[in-house]
Amino acid sequence: MTDQEIIAEVLRGDVRAERVLYDAHVDRVYRLAYRMAGDETLARDFTQDTFIRAFERLADFRGDSSLATWLHSIAVSVILNGLKKVRRIHGREIGGDELPEVTLTAREAEPDLKVRLRAAIDGLPDGYRTVFVMHDVEGFTHEEIATALGIQPGTSKAQLFRARAKLREKLSDFAGEWAS
Repeated sequence: MTDQEIIAEVLRGDVRAERVLYDAHVDRVYRLAYRMAGDETLARDFTQDTFIRAFERLADFRGDSSLATWLHSIAVSVILNGLKKVRRIHGREIGGDELPEVTLTAREAEPDLKVRLRAAIDGLPDGYRTVFVMHDVEGFTHEEIATALGIQPGTSKAQLFRARAKLREKLSDFAGEWAS
């Protein structure tokens, strides 16, 4: 079945078609949510919220882009709004605005590159992180990202360039260490 046929069946009330649509896209939506949120519980919540919103709005899907791109645009919106809400809540809980900024300059012995890379990605501004994850991790094209985020492809390219530059800067102490 094509996406259009599945959508038509879902709109007719076929719960099996809902399951087919969900199963076809849930893994990619979850990976995006997990990579952007960095938390398994939040990723599950954001994935669930994405599909709730998608099924509520499925009749509005025009087919201008692929169903996957449309779902990811919903997911990105859900994730970014959810992360803002989480930050507001955590800011109130620990008084984050009043904490001094702590910077570590000493290099740890035997640092774990995966942990440092994850932290560096998490430290990117939302727009940079979103484009980086969608392009370099999930494999979306700049045109698909532009459609999903409502931006121009050139903006996507610029944000990816800046994200990569920030990551290189944050991970510069690893330069040359892994090349042989």
